[in-house]
Amino acid sequence: QVQVVESGGGSVQAGESLRLSCTASGRTAAINSMAWFRQAPGKEREFVGYINWNGASTSYADSVQGRFIIARANTKSSVYLQMNSLKSEDTARYYCAYEHRIAPTTNPNDYTSWGQGTQVTVSS
Repeated sequence: QVQVVESGGGSVQAGESLRLSCTASGRTAAINSMAWFRQAPGKEREFVGYINWNGASTSYADSVQGRFIIARANTKSSVYLQMNSLKSEDTARYYCAYEHRIAPTTNPNDYTSWGQGTQVTVSS
């Protein structure tokens, strides 16, 4: 079993930055994919970005491309999401997902381990 924990959310003004962190623990593996999704009230969970096991492959939703960066942290099971130039439409609960797979995907159904989420609120 894998446990996933996110941290780093908060309330900021539009144009400011936040960094979210995510760590998976338990029965983790060196070969894994990790991703960030977000869900705003009344909306479906949507893909934000993913990273493959060695950090060589990343992908982002069009809405955050050029503003958000996902990268591996100190361990193979930790990632962070650097969010710059935040907009009010980025307000949502952000979830980190983990899966034992080589190639990450944008489909939330492909991830079996999820954190509880961390709230990001951007005021305009």
